[in-house]
Amino acid sequence: MELQLHNTLSGRKEVFRPRNPERVTMYVCGPTVYGHVHIGNGRPAVVFDMLHRLLKTLYPQVAYVSNITDVDDKINRQAAANGEPIEALTRRFSAAYNEDIQALGVLGADAQPKATEHVSEIIRMIEALLDKGFAYTAEDHVLFHVPADPNYGDLSHRSLEDMLDGARVEVAPYKKDPKDFVLWKPSTADLPGWESPWGRGRPGWHIECSAMIHAHLGAAIDIHGGGADLCFPHHENEAAQSRAALGEALPVRYWLHNGMLTLGQEKMSKSLGNIVTIRALRRRHAGETLRYALLSGQYRSPLAWSDTLLRQSRRSLDSLYQALRKHPLTGINHPAPSRQNFPATVRDALKDDLNSPQALAALHAIAGQLNRTDDAAEADRLAAQLRAGGWLLGLLGKTPDEHFHGQPTPRQEAQDAAALTDAAIEALIERRNQARQGRDFQQADAIRDQLAAAGVELEDTRAGTLWRRS
Repeated sequence: MELQLHNTLSGRKEVFRPRNPERVTMYVCGPTVYGHVHIGNGRPAVVFDMLHRLLKTLYPQVAYVSNITDVDDKINRQAAANGEPIEALTRRFSAAYNEDIQALGVLGADAQPKATEHVSEIIRMIEALLDKGFAYTAEDHVLFHVPADPNYGDLSHRSLEDMLDGARVEVAPYKKDPKDFVLWKPSTADLPGWESPWGRGRPGWHIECSAMIHAHLGAAIDIHGGGADLCFPHHENEAAQSRAALGEALPVRYWLHNGMLTLGQEKMSKSLGNIVTIRALRRRHAGETLRYALLSGQYRSPLAWSDTLLRQSRRSLDSLYQALRKHPLTGINHPAPSRQNFPATVRDALKDDLNSPQALAALHAIAGQLNRTDDAAEADRLAAQLRAGGWLLGLLGKTPDEHFHGQPTPRQEAQDAAALTDAAIEALIERRNQARQGRDFQQADAIRDQLAAAGVELEDTRAGTLWRRS
């Protein structure tokens, strides 16, 4: 089966054809760093990590870049409110973002450029736009003139008349057209700024990504990803800048956009004040549980975030690890990506526009086969397939004991420092086993009850007593 992806530009699912089959290029918009990111920001990180993993099994080389926006008016306002240097704020929350997405099982991009590290490239791109007549200067600003691009609106499928509605566009009297957007703006002494042909200033948001893509991946790339909320105006403006500055009719071959997370009936966003940060969720749930929840819906559709979804995701992960626990495969963790050792049912689901719900169902089908088999060789084969399929989805990277023993829960968080350690649990289980062997079933039941009250569940199997934090 060939890889098919839904291309926002065409509005349909297309067979993926990279420019160079030896080297696939992908860029994904990262966060603007002025606070802890919410779980909605985790969705593109996880979705495009899944695509990154899949591409690595299909092509010899994948060049993946995802940026950090570290110069922005919201950053400036937050730093001023905190009374801290802007650079300290962005450095702190860039590190926090990377910690959070690593907890979600994200492999990481090949490069993570920052806007402040590419100001010279941004200035050169703006100069090219001015030279070619696509931009103009006005009151110490440089602006892109939208009517100069006849293809503007092709990506978001909007007419020029509709483009101001909901757009992040400042309507200022110095604009030739209200849809024109800022490429460069002046900076006062208390704001970040760089010397330029137009005076001391800083770049606009949209030009940053175009310049970083060009610097790291070239004038034209295969895949550009991000949240659906970025399609207009951010990605529309990126496409226009890149076409105009670089002379590329198609600077991005495939545009992919993930749907938003919702809380109740509303999109999760900082502007609405209804966010749940990854950092806060990690205090109560394992990162793998959060990742499973994010993959439980088709990536282009909205996903309703709830405690119920998290409970279901935890139970689903438990069932996968339980299959591995009953049939351990010595020496096998996650396989190195190759084109041979991944289960076709999982990979084919992902090749169909990243159908992660179907891929998860395929994983559970393999786990079911593993639970039913009594053949040792077949169990080894299925366990290896389950691990390999898990790698594609960024799941099953722990040992079963790590999963069942180390999973944080609300009950555990409520316990004090005297909560049972792993060693204490093992000691109580040994005492229970001795009591059972001595036919002191009252003592054995009392120990089971003690463990249950501490949030530890037991399962007696032919291989011995297994335990998990519930």
